[in-house]
Amino acid sequence: MRRNCTIGREPWLRILPQAPAERFTTRPPGLLCRPHSLPWSAIRTVQNGALHPGTPMSRDTLSDLLRTVRLRGAAFYYVSLRGRWSAESSAAQEVAAVMPGCEHVMEFHMIAKGSGWAAVSGLPPVRLEAGDVVVFPQGDRHVISSAPGLRPVVREPQWVLSQRDEPRPIPISLSEGVVNVGAIPLESADAVAVCGFLGCDLRPFNPLIAALPRILHLPATRTASWAAHLINQAVIESNDRRPGGDAVLERLSEMMFVDAARRCLESLPPESVGWLAGLRDRQVGKALALMHEHPSREWTLEDLAQEVGLSRSAFHERFVQYLGQPPMQYLASWRIQLGARLLRESSRVVASIALEVGYESEAAFSRAFKRIVGVPPAAWRRACETGEARRLPQQGRHAAPP
Repeated sequence: MRRNCTIGREPWLRILPQAPAERFTTRPPGLLCRPHSLPWSAIRTVQNGALHPGTPMSRDTLSDLLRTVRLRGAAFYYVSLRGRWSAESSAAQEVAAVMPGCEHVMEFHMIAKGSGWAAVSGLPPVRLEAGDVVVFPQGDRHVISSAPGLRPVVREPQWVLSQRDEPRPIPISLSEGVVNVGAIPLESADAVAVCGFLGCDLRPFNPLIAALPRILHLPATRTASWAAHLINQAVIESNDRRPGGDAVLERLSEMMFVDAARRCLESLPPESVGWLAGLRDRQVGKALALMHEHPSREWTLEDLAQEVGLSRSAFHERFVQYLGQPPMQYLASWRIQLGARLLRESSRVVASIALEVGYESEAAFSRAFKRIVGVPPAAWRRACETGEARRLPQQGRHAAPP
């Protein structure tokens, strides 16, 4: 039977009592090699969004969406593990306050040394090796362990929230059911993981999250060369904190997620549907690119069908097959997403924003905005300024044609 214990005065896990924290200073052969620098080509590849030659999609559509939903990383942990170990993470919604202003939080784990398993309820466990990355895009409660089926210690949401302002990465050790603040010496650790959170907006419109699996696993053999740098850089920052370290880790974790989404797209089976599969389809991907690149254009179904080389009915059917909604409904949702971002990040008047995102008048934009978001533009802006946007009602989940 689990019992409540504390680390210092802060509840975190249902665990055994605390043991002294330790610190390591050496790097044995078991840890991934540290590159001298992050290859600029890796940064350029992620920023450009390129996949591989011949991929029939706009290289900017995914980037456009990620910019508008404000993807960002935070709250890193350096976790050293020894013996039999198993830890259960709370559902993301229970720890969402660790990233104020984010509507959706996803946890990730990067294995720097050793191996382990990742599991969520209802799915088979996934084997993790050194250099692997695993993300939980839907925010599921999950378990990371040395072997499947071990009884986990439970990380309490209150502890996560209490530590959000501590210097990062926060060192944690877990060994045979005992959890401490502080690291096991690297040479004594059987496994080392770098963990953290990624946050983004879900509203008004974010089709990417729903298109991702509950467990997004990137084996080391499929990750870019900079992934090893990211993992090792987090290890180094946990022991040698330097100015700007938090910002470096935040940006690198965001790059990791973008690359994970692209690799998920590349590995989709041919029969897949959804937003990512739509990007890969020649006709649907081109239509999405056109709507993202020129949202204010007076698009009609006929215009888009002609641009992608299909008849009106064939294009409509193909788009719905992949996206689950008609093209003009998608366009309306995307326009409102762009408008919501401008309301959040600028002081421009609503009428000016309405024209920029493709509406002929402030009144038309306001009607569409309230239908999709659930509140008028002015109320949305006030809620964003006060950090209350995630608490707004959500009755407007579907867009009507513009």
